[in-house]
Amino acid sequence: MLKQLRPLLPYARRYRGRIAGGLSLVVLANLFSLTWPYLLKLAIDALERGITPAGLAAYAGAIVGFSLVGGAGRYFMRQLMNGMSRHVENDLRDDYFAHLLRLAPDFYGRVPTGELMSRATNDIPAVRMVVGPAIMYLVNTTVISVIALTMLILIDLRLTVLAILPLACVPPVTIYFGREIHQRFEAIQAQFGRISTTAQENLSGARIVRAYVQEDAQASQFAQLNRDYMKRNLRLARVWGLFFPALMLLTGLGAVIVLWVGGRDVILGRITIGDFVAFAFYLLQLTWPMIALGWVINLFERGSASMGRIQEIMDEHPSILDADQPIEIDAPQGGIEFRNVSFRYPGTERHVLRDVSFTIEPGQTVAIVGRTGSGKSSVVRLIPRLYDPDDGEILLDGIPIREIRLEQLRRLIAMVPQEPFLFSETLGANIAFGLQDGGEQERIEEVAAIAQLADTIRDFPKGYDTQLGERGINLSGGQKQRATLARALTRDAPVLILDDALSSVDTHTEAAILDGLRDVLMRHTSIIVSHRVTAVKDADLILVVEEGEIVERGTHPQLLEADGVYARLLRRQLLEESLEVDAGAA
Repeated sequence: MLKQLRPLLPYARRYRGRIAGGLSLVVLANLFSLTWPYLLKLAIDALERGITPAGLAAYAGAIVGFSLVGGAGRYFMRQLMNGMSRHVENDLRDDYFAHLLRLAPDFYGRVPTGELMSRATNDIPAVRMVVGPAIMYLVNTTVISVIALTMLILIDLRLTVLAILPLACVPPVTIYFGREIHQRFEAIQAQFGRISTTAQENLSGARIVRAYVQEDAQASQFAQLNRDYMKRNLRLARVWGLFFPALMLLTGLGAVIVLWVGGRDVILGRITIGDFVAFAFYLLQLTWPMIALGWVINLFERGSASMGRIQEIMDEHPSILDADQPIEIDAPQGGIEFRNVSFRYPGTERHVLRDVSFTIEPGQTVAIVGRTGSGKSSVVRLIPRLYDPDDGEILLDGIPIREIRLEQLRRLIAMVPQEPFLFSETLGANIAFGLQDGGEQERIEEVAAIAQLADTIRDFPKGYDTQLGERGINLSGGQKQRATLARALTRDAPVLILDDALSSVDTHTEAAILDGLRDVLMRHTSIIVSHRVTAVKDADLILVVEEGEIVERGTHPQLLEADGVYARLLRRQLLEESLEVDAGAA
């Protein structure tokens, strides 16, 4: 358990001043709070001997004063310790999120988003309970136990031994229940992760669920997961239900012993009534730490399980890292070269690219075409190092990209992905996402016009301030692609990559966008990936990819003259378009 919590030490060290202050107040508060039973003993004994009203008032005032100081100490103790735990929670959540952003795409192919969200929303707060309340009450329990036990022994050693015999059974009982609670809690957290994943996937894919009339089936699947989650919680509740009655039984036995044995000692004159009352109060003070010990152990068990789940993610190392001494390019031109590059996706055996070589001169526009699944997108995903090739190397301006500082490399490349992604922000904020300063409105409007999005935005009542739903759900596929294109254009990076970025727009809009991009393409090194051959005929160089290999290369006229794969693709697409036109006319 403690081994799993070891990664928390660096976070705790940042706030060691708060921790020292909080734990000092724990000791101070208990010294004052546990003094009043002794004062009560003195007052009762004085009553037996005879005491003036003024003397009695002095005892009462002292008891109130010590209780007030003890209460104030407990208040500030909680403020310091709980406040510190909130800071640790905040730091841990920040580091967790920042770490997730650094991980490569293959990680997200292995771990569902719901699992990651479950760790952020459930496990991190459980860890906070360890560094705050659990540590505070562990020290509190220890201090109370030492002081109370000392006072009990000073009052009557024999009675103390008899009274705490039942309490000696509390630790073994607590350890047993703690283990059971730990196992059940881990199962609950794992099940909650599955629930989160299912909910996230169904909400994100709500349109697909409705389109395939799977609402009832998905609701039934979620209900089954939810029932399993409830059953696991009920199993935990059964353990909890036995835990506290067992503790109360043991502590109750101690009270019975005090009443029977201690009462006889008072009758026989072995101890005073004041001793008996003080003993009962101190035993009561000792009972609470024994009960609290179970709660503290449960917090440690839950926190260690949660920290283990968080650490599983934090131990994941980014597969794409900077070189030991990364290079900064002073004046990037945008020249790209692939040298005998082969690549397969992590966890797979089949190479999606084999021995790919080509050169793109600065300012050149190169198109990559091929059938679906031929490896077109895999080529461009290697350039910003979303993945690294298994063999061969890729160079930018003659420098291997593995040697270029990763942050600079990605700033030099503006990429429009095959699947557009928009954040739940305003449309303007999404377009300005790539700008360091948030972007100026004039620049945003300029790129929106190039992406043929300006007219669409004017149709929205709030224009650029239109709030988008999750993943831009309130936009059409073509509108989302044009918005992501505009976002890439704001970067004005030396290299522009369009990964089938216009697949969801009609041919007329596609032609208008490409016409608007003409000046942009002339000023940048541009790579256009497309399954539409008609969209790339003006490129300076066309690469035809088939089963992970470049099977043809050349200009549009050269490839038509060769009458190979490219020419067949073009004829097939023209035929399909012709059939669609005829079908529409009919």
